Amino acid sequence: MPDLRDHTTLRLGGPAARWVTATSEAELVEAVSTADAAGEPVLVLGGGSNVVVADDGFPGVVVEVATTGVTPDVEDGVSCGGVMVSVAAGESWDELVGTAVDRGWVGIEALAGIPGAVGATPIQNVGAYGQEVSQTIASVRVWDRRLKGVRTFANADCGFGYRHSRFKADPGRHVVLEVTFQLAQGTLGAPIGYAELARALGVEVGERAPVADVREAVLSLRGGKGMVLDAGDHDTWSAGSFFTNPVVDPTVLPEGAPAWPQPDGRVKTSAAWLIEHAGFTKGYGAGPARLSGKHTLALTNRGGAATADLLALAREIRDGVEAASGIRLVNEPVLVGCEL
Repeated sequence: MPDLRDHTTLRLGGPAARWVTATSEAELVEAVSTADAAGEPVLVLGGGSNVVVADDGFPGVVVEVATTGVTPDVEDGVSCGGVMVSVAAGESWDELVGTAVDRGWVGIEALAGIPGAVGATPIQNVGAYGQEVSQTIASVRVWDRRLKGVRTFANADCGFGYRHSRFKADPGRHVVLEVTFQLAQGTLGAPIGYAELARALGVEVGERAPVADVREAVLSLRGGKGMVLDAGDHDTWSAGSFFTNPVVDPTVLPEGAPAWPQPDGRVKTSAAWLIEHAGFTKGYGAGPARLSGKHTLALTNRGGAATADLLALAREIRDGVEAASGIRLVNEPVLVGCEL
């Protein structure tokens, strides 16, 4: 059986008891349904970019989502209503962004370089550089393992929040089959909502830039932080940002910490700032698992690490930040067969 380390961006994780590669929606539903009927544990795996798997592996069936298909409702020309694009869960997210830019589909260009499959994006409400997928998702079609049927959720029914959705709140219940995006059409990207990206493009926040320029600027920024996959660069052997940015009451915020006001009166602050001000610098660590040399939010496998090494480092950082600031960081990747 394949080792999960060969199928995750962290290159960590032991063997699966059984492995099924689903290349069609019917195969995906059949694999999950058969395992559920037999009481067999199921791990649905897309790009392996947001998961930390135990060294012992997974004692059930790994269902690898390898479905394909990108279907726009407008093949040629420009529609005043934009374009609806239905995408199979197994499609590469970054390749979809590239396709969107090439075809003048606007709204996901700032999400370039994010690894993983399309089906994972609504679960985490993936976001970066001022964009979130929830801003463009029209609907999500799933296999409901509890009701044993296909369901379609409109955007308003997905419960989207910061790195959150109804699918994340009820883990394992919904297997994403297809995501439909509603995208504008044109040569200019969506208004830039992130100051670092605006500076890189030479525009002001709220202004627009050519969609291809936005994608290239994002890839450059992410590459400088080790956030674009490169087999030869251990700084990219990670799960991306390991901790989410905390949303807290402003009264508990350390002096000088960044603060972005939230609709409920709380503020979102920077996990990277908290980590750095707790004494954990880029490259921190002495073993095979260390902080990235380019970004303190990424915990990396320097080669030869075990999941236990990575989790030990994560605990040290989480506990150190809590001791320094009183704020407890929460991991973003899904932990499979292990605990933090």
